[in-house]
Amino acid sequence: MNEQIRISPIRLIGAEGEQHGIVPTQQALEMAREAGLDLVEVADKERPPVCKIMDYGKFKYSQSKKSHQKTHQQKLKEIRVRPKTGGHDIQTKVNQARQFLEHNDKVQVNVLFRGREMQHIEEGQRVMNEVLESLVDLCKVESPARMEGKRMVALLAPKPSTGKADKPKPKPAPAPAADGKPATPAAEAKPAAPKPAPAPASAPAPAPAPAPVAADKTKV
Repeated sequence: MNEQIRISPIRLIGAEGEQHGIVPTQQALEMAREAGLDLVEVADKERPPVCKIMDYGKFKYSQSKKSHQKTHQQKLKEIRVRPKTGGHDIQTKVNQARQFLEHNDKVQVNVLFRGREMQHIEEGQRVMNEVLESLVDLCKVESPARMEGKRMVALLAPKPSTGKADKPKPKPAPAPAADGKPATPAAEAKPAAPKPAPAPASAPAPAPAPAPVAADKTKV
């Protein structure tokens, strides 16, 4: 970095990524100083080596932040309710489960029974159904509700992102015409049927020939 770069010339990249080509190292250092930045060697194996003008402090911070970022590991979270849990408390538990699912964690829903509550399992089933119905938009039921000793258990997993493209939206219907009937789109309008050609005028009938006059044979 900076004066520690002994090789000259170098291939220089500007602070905005612009290519300056091959320049002497001293000239590159002066350009970095004028910009109030550092000259950092980014590809020392190349010949000539590639250097870039940058803020070295910000560069190191960015590299350190990337190295400490870890991918989220899915965990199993739990919520617990009772057959006699009230509606407000159930909603609180549902909100907790929603946060877990949005964080891509699995959620195990537990309905705990005590003493004589085991005789009214349907009450626990009702509470379980209420929780599952409230989370149906965020999760899929990986393991349906079942009894395990004195508790009813269901396992929920976050819905995977489909990544499918949105379906094309249907075309809007054409606006109605003034008479209240829907207008026919121009592209779909049927061509008008051709008008029949007029019939040719009939020729006038020939006049009848005059009858022959009989000769008068009366002698005088």
